[in-house]
Amino acid sequence: MDKMLVEFNQKIKRKQLKIAVVGLGYVGLPLACEFAKQGFAIFGIDVDRDRIRRIKKRESYITDVSEQTLSRVVQRGYLKASNDFSILKGVDVVLICVPTPLKRRYQPDISYIISAVKEVAKNIKPGTLVILESTTYPGTTQEVILPIFGQQGLNPPEGIYLCFSPERVDPGNKKYPLVKIPKIVGGINPESAKLARLIYKIIIRKVVCVSSVRVAETVKLLENTFRLVNIGLIDELAMMAHKMGVDIWEIINAASTKPFGFMPFYPSAGVGGHCIPKDPLYLYWKARHFGFAPKFIRLASKITSAMPGYIVSRLEEILAARNKSLSDSRILIIGVTYKKDIRDLRKAPALDVIDILQKRNVKVSYYDPIIPYLKFKDIDLKSIRLNQKNLAKFDCAVIVTDHSAVDYGLLLKSSALIFDTRNVYSKVQDKKIIKL
Repeated sequence: MDKMLVEFNQKIKRKQLKIAVVGLGYVGLPLACEFAKQGFAIFGIDVDRDRIRRIKKRESYITDVSEQTLSRVVQRGYLKASNDFSILKGVDVVLICVPTPLKRRYQPDISYIISAVKEVAKNIKPGTLVILESTTYPGTTQEVILPIFGQQGLNPPEGIYLCFSPERVDPGNKKYPLVKIPKIVGGINPESAKLARLIYKIIIRKVVCVSSVRVAETVKLLENTFRLVNIGLIDELAMMAHKMGVDIWEIINAASTKPFGFMPFYPSAGVGGHCIPKDPLYLYWKARHFGFAPKFIRLASKITSAMPGYIVSRLEEILAARNKSLSDSRILIIGVTYKKDIRDLRKAPALDVIDILQKRNVKVSYYDPIIPYLKFKDIDLKSIRLNQKNLAKFDCAVIVTDHSAVDYGLLLKSSALIFDTRNVYSKVQDKKIIKL
């Protein structure tokens, strides 16, 4: 092992270490670019031919990777993209960053991981360090991935070095970009973890090694379960506060003045993105295999999943109080991405809100400064232009995602009624504004 560490160290110092990244999405492409920026040869692999084409044309499709950065690393030859796994021959490190969706509500789908690992196993040389970053249930690395390498004669300690290191990317977060987020690493043996730590230290300031891959796999699930449960709690408290006639936003702000023992979470139209709606259910599914059913996870998931329906119910109630029926009203949804200022529609609650409204034959339109059109399930809409004439056509505007680029002054001035689910108008007193 000492020999391998010395060899890796020498290759790092000479910028001769060859690194492959499998999966060039929201996790893989930023990771590949960070290593490429340091002058290492990076081989990016993705089965999506459009992604490969855009990388070669130096067109970024990821918020956290600027066109300038992508163009620089591609032009200088540090990043090469392909859909051919044979380029893995001769690489020293493989990072796997593929999707891990759900088959059904409570059943993980690790087929992308299995498919990628099989291709990796067929093409790498003995002694390669392989790191899985895709969020998955505890036991995946040891029980599923390791045997696949074993079928190709790649067995530890020297045939394969294998680790799990959960991705912690927060798209669009300028305060905590990838390089500032501490990296968790768990290896199938201490040797694997030491090599992985060496690799990540190239681009990440702090690397934390844990005792096993199973611990590392569970860390990410804990992080997102913590968030899901607290979001579910605050969503429920928001519904309760409405019934009691008190302002949940004022309550949260007041509670936040306590310097210890409290962390603010905020209600919304639901939980979006790839991680929070799904990751805790991976943990829930695995826990049931040990005869344990986590009640908080399932309850929080049910509450957050029901929020789009609750938003529509509140909207119907708001309109009824003004002698308007929902079916005869024209509704404008403001913001459709799952997160503020991010071009990402994955599991966006706004899509569910629109879907529910359309199924109830409500005339619904949307405005989003970064999403010009929507084609999702039965939804086929174009973003309206936000101007006084268009806003006057709607009976209510519902703020679902609070993008910075929205002209909220114009929205307030020209709208008949606003249902503010994001507390955008926290400092504005106006009868036409109704808060969640």
